[in-house]
Amino acid sequence: MKRRTFIAGMGTTLLAASTAAAQGRIEPVTLDEGRLTQSWFLNSFLILKDDLSDAAAQGKRLALFWDQRGCPYCQEMHRVNFADPAVNGFVRERFNCLQLDLFGAREVTDFDGQVMTEKEMARKYAIAFTPTVQFLPPDVASVEGKTGRALEVARMPGYFRPGHFEAMFAFVHERAYERESFQKYLRARTG
Repeated sequence: MKRRTFIAGMGTTLLAASTAAAQGRIEPVTLDEGRLTQSWFLNSFLILKDDLSDAAAQGKRLALFWDQRGCPYCQEMHRVNFADPAVNGFVRERFNCLQLDLFGAREVTDFDGQVMTEKEMARKYAIAFTPTVQFLPPDVASVEGKTGRALEVARMPGYFRPGHFEAMFAFVHERAYERESFQKYLRARTG
């Protein structure tokens, strides 16, 4: 790369960073393998019962964020949705978020005690693409005897724009899934 190109590129990067800071945007963190994350996402031992228990003890819900390296919609979720301080704050205050890799090799202990890789768990939970967000019940007692997709109370299948993204988290937080579909909830909310 020529020096002039590098310096021009740095100017653009610095301008974008200062514009984001001036607008109060929240920038994602880049993991070693290039995936994006939020600084406040859970860093756990990947024992799901413990993660759900901890969330409940904090008065929060547990959401599993499935992503993969190179996923443009996963990046969009972090660079657009979570960049908005209102959306970020809403989710952060009400949810513990655990990020899992669709093709990952980390070992996860599922609610039934089965230990498997993230990739194996993705198959068990029928995660076919990214981003996918699984919303889990409010407490450990609610997952007893359930496995795979039967555990979740709601699922965000794919990328949702910021308004729908925040609405899905509100839908789960308010436990609206107990009385109506997300589509019906969204129609009533947007009126």
